[in-house]
Amino acid sequence: MHRFANPTRFLKFARPATWVCLSLGLLLLVPGIYGGLFITPPDYLQGDSARILYVHVPAAWLGMAGWSGLAAASIAQIVWRHPLAFVAAQATAPVGAVFAALCLATGSIWGRPTWGTWWEWDGRLTSMLILFFLYLAYIALADADRERGGEGRIAAIFGIAGTAILPVIHYSVLWWNTLHQGQSISFVRGESSIAEELFWPLPLTAGGFTLLFAAAVLMFMRAELARGRVEARLRRQAEGQR
Repeated sequence: MHRFANPTRFLKFARPATWVCLSLGLLLLVPGIYGGLFITPPDYLQGDSARILYVHVPAAWLGMAGWSGLAAASIAQIVWRHPLAFVAAQATAPVGAVFAALCLATGSIWGRPTWGTWWEWDGRLTSMLILFFLYLAYIALADADRERGGEGRIAAIFGIAGTAILPVIHYSVLWWNTLHQGQSISFVRGESSIAEELFWPLPLTAGGFTLLFAAAVLMFMRAELARGRVEARLRRQAEGQR
């Protein structure tokens, strides 16, 4: 990790990696979405409305994984003072917020024909909404800290503390009586309750969205480093004119 602490070295890696992630992500996402919408049969209970799972499930996974990545970057920032850790956390926050919002939106659309309502103060939905607000709060804290010339330590502490919501989201369907269905996929046991003829597009869309997530984070990091270089150049010019 520390070999990428130098921004120039990191950018040499990030530029091609961005396009690789973007290209591979689209190559996986297009057949996955097409297969989920047009090839798989309707669910025997929910009909065609269940097809939204090919977007909803990856969005939920990435909304949570995004905060895990943000927290890991925050730990690297505080413990090892990694020069790019704050940049990585700042870049992850808006992308994670988008996927958390996408999860809430698709869940609401899915819930209307399934539950008969657009929204329910369900354990899983409510905890996911809290995660979305945590993303917005982190973005506001990081921007405020950057404007006053800070190192982002307050935002980093907030990012680490915010991980407390992740187990709540994961176990909410077990802890509370909830409308949300139980866990359909177990990565630990390698099991799934989804029928095989419905399941096969899901790994494609999950992999595709994950690669697009990575590409977006790399783009934000490159943009932030470019902005920092411009600001540093302008400061040097201003000091030279004094």
